[in-house]
Amino acid sequence: MSRAQAIAQEIGSSHLWLGRQLAVSPAQSTGFAALDNVLPGRGWPIGALTELIPTVEGIGELRLLLPALRALSRDQGRPIVFIRPPHVPYAPALARAGLSLTSIIRIETRDDEDARWAAEQTLREGVAGAVLLWSRADADLPLRRLQLAAQEGQALAFLYRHPRCLQNASPAAVRLTLNPAPGAIRITVIKARGGTREASLLCPLREAA
Repeated sequence: MSRAQAIAQEIGSSHLWLGRQLAVSPAQSTGFAALDNVLPGRGWPIGALTELIPTVEGIGELRLLLPALRALSRDQGRPIVFIRPPHVPYAPALARAGLSLTSIIRIETRDDEDARWAAEQTLREGVAGAVLLWSRADADLPLRRLQLAAQEGQALAFLYRHPRCLQNASPAAVRLTLNPAPGAIRITVIKARGGTREASLLCPLREAA
């Protein structure tokens, strides 16, 4: 028996986290078992910033979130907030995916700075189930503010960014790159605080229907 195992047995494994284990933290299931298995808490982290980096626009980067958003809007009745999306969310598709349209809020702003401010305020309110922000921010401080706001409001916070941001570090708890694949998205885990690092997996988009 290893020393770590002996200590865990002595004080109770529920009180000791081993480095090879996923951290126990509040999370909302992604709806994809393979993805849940590599994320902290086995799902999208609640109260933390998740950064999504599609290498190509329109590969299903929103559909990837639909199972979690459906649970929040339909089952929990919590608002889902879209902030400065590149395209107007298509209401019929969201309805077919099982989201309650009365829970969807879209916020348009004049510029990226206003969009980040709106995301911060919405997250801090603690009412929204999830906030989705599309931003071209590169500086570290704005991202840290979003991370703190998500922690304060205990909501799901998703930040869509351009691939060029991979040149820089990020304070986000989870950072994923998204690549197209036939009928699926190939996800590469760049960072998952308390989860599995540098994993690569396929998520069939049909599971999000």
